[in-house]
Amino acid sequence: MNTVTSKILFERAQKTIPGGVNSPVRAFKSVGGTPVFIEKAKGAYLYDVDGNQYIDYIASWGPMILGHAHESVVKAIQEQAVNSTSYGAPTLLEIEMAELITSMVPNVDLIRMVSSGTEACMSALRLARGYTKRNKVIKFEGNYHGHADSFLVKAGSGLATLDIQTVPGITSGVSVDTLTAPYNDLNAVKKIVEENKNQVAAIIIEPVAGNMGCIIPQQGFLEGLRKLCTEEGIVFIFDEVMTGFRLAPGGAQEKLNIKADLVTYGKVIGGGMPVGAFGGKKEIMEHIAPLGSVYQAGTLSGNPIAMIAGYTMLKELKDNPSIYAELEAKTKYLGDGIEAVLQKHGEKYRINRFGSMISIHFCDHDIIDFDSAAKADIPRFNELFHFMLDNGIYLPPSAYESWFLNNALSYQDLDKTIATIDKFLQQ
Repeated sequence: MNTVTSKILFERAQKTIPGGVNSPVRAFKSVGGTPVFIEKAKGAYLYDVDGNQYIDYIASWGPMILGHAHESVVKAIQEQAVNSTSYGAPTLLEIEMAELITSMVPNVDLIRMVSSGTEACMSALRLARGYTKRNKVIKFEGNYHGHADSFLVKAGSGLATLDIQTVPGITSGVSVDTLTAPYNDLNAVKKIVEENKNQVAAIIIEPVAGNMGCIIPQQGFLEGLRKLCTEEGIVFIFDEVMTGFRLAPGGAQEKLNIKADLVTYGKVIGGGMPVGAFGGKKEIMEHIAPLGSVYQAGTLSGNPIAMIAGYTMLKELKDNPSIYAELEAKTKYLGDGIEAVLQKHGEKYRINRFGSMISIHFCDHDIIDFDSAAKADIPRFNELFHFMLDNGIYLPPSAYESWFLNNALSYQDLDKTIATIDKFLQQ
């Protein structure tokens, strides 16, 4: 596959952009090689600057549920852009967006729009601290909640991909207040809470993890955390930046039947535009300025282009809930097909799948947390990644990332993907 122009652009980018990319995982450092530069996308396909077409299993890291350049979303953006791209003042769109989200997620009473998932998680954490008047927070090893200081202690995904163990610039005070536990280990969390009695403001978690592959919560884990938070006066935060409105109209909360106190969103709610949000129970959200003294602000929060794109996307998902069943059926079909060829070739593997999220791990042990994900055969995944890319299939460029399906994928696309993996295993 010819990628000469991508190579030229990467060399050029490195002269003015750190590492040549504006987000580290795009650099292909984990899998090796040169990143392909994308020119456009439509439906289930990406097209690079050299004219190559790829079946897309990233979906812009989740938000392109309906596929790229979905007609209704593009039209809505075009119509809004004529009026201006930003006002720095309230709009009707913000109200309609908030009403739509709260109608889809019953236990979100109030919601505040921000500009990214990182900002949403950072703000939710500050709110939890302000509400409880406590400082410590518990997060899980391998969960990634953005690049705010508090979240880069034993984070997954990008840090794991780049093999960064500690992040310079984060103060010792922040590290002391950030407590970590293994994912799916309820007893470890209980021990931390007991050792820090009345000091823990929040427990934040990816309810279905996507930053160490797709990791599914084990039976009783989230239920136990919910009970513990209620008993100890701890704010339970679901980071649904990946799972929100992807797994169900009400996100992971609906799918798993667990109610968090605060929820963070991103990606999907902007239809691919830069956007985020945090929301939850009225008695907690009322502590946010201007109602309360927990300060949070953003000049571009509620940006009209992001609002109309997100509103159009969410409205379609709400009005057509069968999309979720279609996506889940496609993900199962893909998973079953890949499993069949892996078995045929005697490959050691684990496939984790939940809703329209899926990941493959080359190993003979279950993948339930970051440690078990890290012990899989990462070089083997890297080989698979490059083989697939060379054959027109774009996987996440890291073994620590979940794949995200979009509903524009056809069964012919899925069959090609399965057949290409079969071809890889024949080498």
